[in-house]
Amino acid sequence: MTKYILKRLFYLVLTLLIIASITFFMMKGLPGTPYTNQNKMSPTQLAALNQKYGFNKPLFEQYLMYMNNLVHGDLGTSFQFNNEPVTQLIGDHIGPSMQLGLQAMILGSLLGIVFGSIAAIKKNTWIDSLTTIVSILGLSIPSFVLAVLLQYYLGYKLHWFPVALWHGFSSSILPTLALAAFPLASIARYMRTEMVDVLNSDYIELAKAKGDASWQVIVKHALRNSLIPIITVVGPMAVTIMTGSMVVESIFSIPGIGDQFVQSILTNDYPTIMGLTLFYSFLMVVVILIVDILYGIIDPRIRLGKGGKA
Repeated sequence: MTKYILKRLFYLVLTLLIIASITFFMMKGLPGTPYTNQNKMSPTQLAALNQKYGFNKPLFEQYLMYMNNLVHGDLGTSFQFNNEPVTQLIGDHIGPSMQLGLQAMILGSLLGIVFGSIAAIKKNTWIDSLTTIVSILGLSIPSFVLAVLLQYYLGYKLHWFPVALWHGFSSSILPTLALAAFPLASIARYMRTEMVDVLNSDYIELAKAKGDASWQVIVKHALRNSLIPIITVVGPMAVTIMTGSMVVESIFSIPGIGDQFVQSILTNDYPTIMGLTLFYSFLMVVVILIVDILYGIIDPRIRLGKGGKA
């Protein structure tokens, strides 16, 4: 198991290095500069700034400097957000995004498992059809469209929740509902498919023949085994949701990292773009690593090499 984990950690580091390199050269290919008042600067002022930030050096030398700083935990300084270090910028704005993501993921996962299980148990009934319709709608309607609808009807018309800005938990309810729709629909669809297969398997028939009650068969056997493949879906989806939807955060004027990411792209803020991209990537590869380890624990055959040794 140790060799299996070390191998996955090596892939994690290699993946992040590749992403950092690709992102760096892509940023350098963008037109314009990150300076806000470039048109008002004299050539001398522009040259001084380029020298200060190392933009006057050869591209490969800039790349080596960036990678050296990255290894030491320095993601650079934002050009647009009050010259804050990018690490501090992420730390200051990750809270709302993480709260929205956690709430949306928990709500979507629980409801998705419940709806998918009920649909499988009531297969080919009106309940199954209704669940399928809800799943299709959840997958088809973009979260930002749902966010606008919720904001207009529940926030503006009915005054049940704050329309925008961040005032704590009450401000998180509408964006959470908008973000939870996609995981709810996806997990319900996967859960129904897995549950139907499990309910038709031989060991379920054996459990029924042994006289186990219906709820025992569903909870102890069908539900537990149906949840194993869901791990693959929930892992990467959790990162996407937990880091917050960029558009949804902008709609509700939530000061999360999604909103910062949008603003950094609009202003060519290279350090912030690269720092947030690496942050998103780091979360993704860590979740994938956790999923791989869980699979290795659940099914030892996954971590076995050619020689049959872990």
